[in-house]
Amino acid sequence: MRWSDRRILVTGASGGIGRELVTLLAQRGAQMLIVGRNASVLRDLAALAPERIRALPADLTAPDERRRIVEAADGARIDMLINAAGVNHFGLFDEQSPAAISSMVDLNVTATLLLTQALLPRLLHENSAWIVNLGSAFGAIGHPGYTAYCTTKFALRGFSQALRRELADTPIQVLHISPRATRTSMNSDRADALNTALGNHVDEPAHVAASVIRGIEKHARDRQLGWPECLLVKLNGMLPGLVDRALKKQLPTIQQHARRPSTSS
Repeated sequence: MRWSDRRILVTGASGGIGRELVTLLAQRGAQMLIVGRNASVLRDLAALAPERIRALPADLTAPDERRRIVEAADGARIDMLINAAGVNHFGLFDEQSPAAISSMVDLNVTATLLLTQALLPRLLHENSAWIVNLGSAFGAIGHPGYTAYCTTKFALRGFSQALRRELADTPIQVLHISPRATRTSMNSDRADALNTALGNHVDEPAHVAASVIRGIEKHARDRQLGWPECLLVKLNGMLPGLVDRALKKQLPTIQQHARRPSTSS
């Protein structure tokens, strides 16, 4: 992989993993169009290599702004799309608002699919092109407290697999890479407390970003990051009842942290 030859669109660039991805790719000489909602973070990232990085503040869920991204990507002759944008809400499903669920589906699934679809004609013009989707261990393991989030990440995993097979006779490679728990601002205090209570491993964004880049360099297809998460994903596929029983033992702790704090005096 000659990163200096790549022209990459990174969504979610102002988030934890996205920000670290941009930093590492800048060090490798890649040309980038970086998209996110936090304009100041994007400006700081673009300053790492002003001649090679263009910042485009935008909301992926807004059709007009998505069209601006597609136009900019076409002008930059993008040959790699890294879908790193996403949002997560930790909490019991029956306590989550319809608006929170809708916004999660809109960004994690709908906007990601529509942006990818819009960029396909551009990517198909290249001799070698890539679509990289950042998923989650919760795209293979349904976990209490993350019901809506799991739904979106299962969808992204299925989308990646189906699209890979649909594009098997084209120059486009589709990679799906699943981090485990990662220390980003998406995590609420309650989610952080649950990870501590359960003794879950939590990776730093820089570690995840480096693993994503290695996955791309090795032409990974569907890679789960972290141990024992790799084992749990396999167990959940072959022996889901075993995982059911293990999570049921943890359910009181999960419910304790996931339940919305009472506002009564």
